[in-house]
Amino acid sequence: MTEGMVFDLARNAMMIALEVSLPFLLFSLVTGLVISIFQAVTQINEMTLTFVPKILAVFVAGAIFGPWMLNNLITYIANLFISLPTFAR
Repeated sequence: MTEGMVFDLARNAMMIALEVSLPFLLFSLVTGLVISIFQAVTQINEMTLTFVPKILAVFVAGAIFGPWMLNNLITYIANLFISLPTFAR
């Protein structure tokens, strides 16, 4: 296994991790922004108000993008197992 192969493995793993986490992060970010704007407009300074909508947004993101994320992870792991013999050289 060469250094280039190790770097490719690490880069691919980080890209898959970023792709899989991106829907959760974006839904949470947008929800937090909307709730913050709502709190600023109405002057409601309740700290717990942001948690429930963010949790619901993350569940919605998981329901919408779950099959796509699972497919990406399965494809990555299958390709990793297929390429294992080339790493032994």
